[in-house]
Amino acid sequence: MFKKLFDFSNIKGDLTGGLVAGVVALPLALAFGVQSGLGAIAGLYGAIVVGILAALFGGTLTQASGPTGPMTVVSAALVASAIDIAGSLESAMGIIIMAFLLGGILQILFGLINIASYIKYFPYPVVSGFMSGVGLIIVILQLFPFAGLDSAKSTVAVMTDLPRLFTDFNWQALALGGLTVLIYYVFPKITKAVPSPLVALIVASLAAYFLKWDAPVIGEIPSGLPSLQLDGILTIDSSAYSLIAEYALVLAVLGSIDSLLTSVIADNMTKTKHNSNRELIGQGIGNAVAAIFGGIPGAGATKGTVVNINSGGRTRLSGMFHGLFLLAVLLGLGSLAAHIPLAVLAGILIPIGFKIIDTKGLKHLRSVPKADALVLIVVLLFTTFGSLIQAVGIGLILASLLFMKKASDLGEEGIQVGSLAGFDGEKPWKDEEKFYEKYKDKVIIKHLYGPLFFGFTSHFKDQLQEISDVDALIIRFDEVPYMDQSGLYALEDALQELQKKEIKVLFTGLKDQPLDLMTSIDIIPDVIPEEQLFTNINESFEWLRTHLKNFE
Repeated sequence: MFKKLFDFSNIKGDLTGGLVAGVVALPLALAFGVQSGLGAIAGLYGAIVVGILAALFGGTLTQASGPTGPMTVVSAALVASAIDIAGSLESAMGIIIMAFLLGGILQILFGLINIASYIKYFPYPVVSGFMSGVGLIIVILQLFPFAGLDSAKSTVAVMTDLPRLFTDFNWQALALGGLTVLIYYVFPKITKAVPSPLVALIVASLAAYFLKWDAPVIGEIPSGLPSLQLDGILTIDSSAYSLIAEYALVLAVLGSIDSLLTSVIADNMTKTKHNSNRELIGQGIGNAVAAIFGGIPGAGATKGTVVNINSGGRTRLSGMFHGLFLLAVLLGLGSLAAHIPLAVLAGILIPIGFKIIDTKGLKHLRSVPKADALVLIVVLLFTTFGSLIQAVGIGLILASLLFMKKASDLGEEGIQVGSLAGFDGEKPWKDEEKFYEKYKDKVIIKHLYGPLFFGFTSHFKDQLQEISDVDALIIRFDEVPYMDQSGLYALEDALQELQKKEIKVLFTGLKDQPLDLMTSIDIIPDVIPEEQLFTNINESFEWLRTHLKNFE
């Protein structure tokens, strides 16, 4: 399984990509560590251990892993809950470490039993609502540090304590936070050669140091290699077992989804194919080992992975170099981090929180099916102001119930609810045979059966994206009565990939609901012009003969 771990053929590109990814990860690791409630050093430990081990054992060659926004939000909720039970952070460390460790072990188990193949069944509204809720949590919880004040431990507490922001704020901290946000957004317009979060961190921290402004700082952090943190797990009270199990499961599932989404992005950029199960095993090993050193858990980091690839990274060495760079920073410059103002870290995290919010899903709330919009809103609100654990469970139950209701309605109308497992283009229908025999090297005809919904979107998207070396694709929607938000976005992504390959896509037999949905978010006409929609297959054949020279 782990043959040929290292490939030195691209050593220069891997070194450059890893170093740049490490530079991007440094301020985020410190900021996520502080937000977790365990301190900046916990973020750095997590970034180092997960970065190195996930790259070494994972299934995505160019993945840069470390603490991420979603994982940090769950970790922070765990820390707060554990302190409530144990009474202090020191007493709660056993519970926290055990939950992190079990989360990593569960991820390894997920990889061994092929759980990755089931993650695709998470509906888009559930993932969107959860991620948007996580983004809002990051923004809300950073408002008080941004103003130089102690932060409340929950979003509800922050909202009830908002008046204090306007009466007790520290104007110097506020100025530093504002400067950080300004640099974060403006610096990329000057150059993208150096990551703006790092520039913002350095400039704002130096400004605070030389101006001698009185703003709360990170404070002293340990230097040198971390020590094992296993003592407390042997004395955990049985009353904490359910809390440990709940948070370990959420961390494992969320870390898996987070990592695999980033793996797909890496695949699209490098034209490679990751190994999902191996990726989960690598992430699990990283998170389990990070836990025993007191590091917060992480996942595949989208930003780090993208800059790694863009800077030349092509093999797993690049991800390891990213982690080793952070280790060098810990050993050589750790003491300098003590002087970084918390307002500066808040100024880095707030823009990241806004980036995590799924603006695409929110923007289309009035256009997508009401059931999908309801699920998204419920999950978002529950995530932001309720329980992270219950939010995902409620979302999945709601999405499943609503789909079953829709399937039942379609059945009562006499419409067959088939499966996209029957999706093929190799056996022409009767009305296609003559055209298909003549042009089968130039056109592919795909047949869809039944509703296009979250259960089949991954398979559907993969099928479409594998199409190449043809002039045109005809998709027959004759047997598709219904499409949900997951199906809609899967179709949009696949169509954009086909556009890049300069393959003309034609739709035939679109029913009202899928047509209205695609029109409402401008897939029609922005991606598929109205002239490429046809009532029946013969009209599409005529259009091809008229508009494409290869079909004359």
